[in-house]
Amino acid sequence: MDKFLVQYWWVLIVLIIFFGSFYTINQGFIGVITMFGKYRRIARPGLRMKWPIIETVHKKVSIQNRSVELEFQAVTQDQANVYFKSMLLYSVQNENEDTIKKVAFKFIADRDLMQALVRTIEGNIRSFVATKKQAEVLSLRREIVEYVKEEVDQSLENWGYHLQDLQINDITFDKVILDSMSKVVASNNLKAAAENEGQALLITKTKSAEAEGNAIKISAEAEKEAARLRGQGVALFRMEVAQGMTEAAEQMKQANLDTNVILFSMWTEAIKNFAEFSNGNVIFLDGSPAGMENTMKQIQAMMMKPVGAEKRQ
Repeated sequence: MDKFLVQYWWVLIVLIIFFGSFYTINQGFIGVITMFGKYRRIARPGLRMKWPIIETVHKKVSIQNRSVELEFQAVTQDQANVYFKSMLLYSVQNENEDTIKKVAFKFIADRDLMQALVRTIEGNIRSFVATKKQAEVLSLRREIVEYVKEEVDQSLENWGYHLQDLQINDITFDKVILDSMSKVVASNNLKAAAENEGQALLITKTKSAEAEGNAIKISAEAEKEAARLRGQGVALFRMEVAQGMTEAAEQMKQANLDTNVILFSMWTEAIKNFAEFSNGNVIFLDGSPAGMENTMKQIQAMMMKPVGAEKRQ
């Protein structure tokens, strides 16, 4: 074996060089090949070959999306501390050779890129927040993102990267400010609740008064209509009685009978009704001829008065 190695050592060297000329680039990466330290070309994913010894794979650049979480502090125009929690999503701008070359040689390592990217975004957010007041910051989430994208995109393009998304997940303030805001919100809620309750009570009382007024109006109208109908009923009753008595009197005259019989019959009917429907047990009547005559005159006078009144109407 030792003899073989001594005689065919060069075969081992050839095999090492041959297999050393092959390399692989994984999917999602692009290889950067250098010769004696100088940029040579890029290599796409798959099994590739290079000149052994003189060419090396300098770096494998990831073209996948990458994310990083940021937590930092900013100060508003009115000297309030604001704490941000955000998520940054970025990637290589494209797969062109010039872009990959920029990405490979702009920074020594990915750590340096990350530091520069984070500091740039934090600086832009701080400069934007410094021009706003604490009360405005919570409502300017979208404006902050748009401002940062506009300011950072130019720098990232020079580095070969693209800012895909920036999400501000949380914005908080110092505990003192949060307590003060909570008190203000609670006070506003109580004020709004009191106003709503007052409005509801006013509406309820107004509706109740309107309903009561309408009820009184309807009741008065109904009473008025009922009185009118009662008056018409009494008038019609009297008219019918007068007409009936007139017709009866005319018929009795034609038969040569005394018309006072009508009054006598009315008097006897009245006595009958008194006996049937009254609550008493005794009826006192004057049965003398003079008393009878006096009663008949009273009935006649009572009947003549309504008839005369109906004729005047």
